[in-house]
Amino acid sequence: MNGCIVHSGLGVTLLGAGEVNAASVTEVLTIAPCLVAADGGADRALALGLEPEAVLGDLDSISPAARAAIAPGRLHRIAEQEGTDFDKCLAHVEAPFFLALGFGGGRLDHTLAAMATLARHPGRRLVWVGGEDVAFLAPSVLALDLIPGTRVSLFPMGRVRGRAEGLRWPLEGADFGPAGRIGTSNEATGAVLLRLDGPMLVLLPLASLSAALAGLGVPLAARGG
Repeated sequence: MNGCIVHSGLGVTLLGAGEVNAASVTEVLTIAPCLVAADGGADRALALGLEPEAVLGDLDSISPAARAAIAPGRLHRIAEQEGTDFDKCLAHVEAPFFLALGFGGGRLDHTLAAMATLARHPGRRLVWVGGEDVAFLAPSVLALDLIPGTRVSLFPMGRVRGRAEGLRWPLEGADFGPAGRIGTSNEATGAVLLRLDGPMLVLLPLASLSAALAGLGVPLAARGG
């Protein structure tokens, strides 16, 4: 990591400038109580009555009003343009896990950029939270305790082969790739075990957030509430 700005012993909620549901933000903060805003996410936080621990990014989107409302010591301009503000937060914040809201969900290019960020940070316990779904990069072995009938979508970010237990449609014998086979709308028959040899995003219903965190190995002690 290149220069830690925020260090938290509990989970961190990363808030972007995209549309978010206030109830979802409130719920996520009970799990990951340290709030960090990505650039214009500071405006989103203040509109919800929240003050972030820090604001990180190139600070070209934060409004003058938000800049004036937040203590100068909490504003951190990171000028490099190699990554998105989402990437910059991950590069400068240390925490056991991250929940990210407001990154995409409106503009398609923003959503795709957020999915690329998930794939670029395989060492992080990182879950993207949308209005209806959660998404994360699967480790090479992933166990998920899911209710039978739960939707499990798989989207490869490169060439992937794998095996699965507990899915209605098997993975064995298939080469997955972004321009080839993908795994939209598979279904859990119970507990799911995935073994993967490439970068695969897992998308689950929002109600399965706790199962996603458990599957990523996030300890209960690191969660708020």
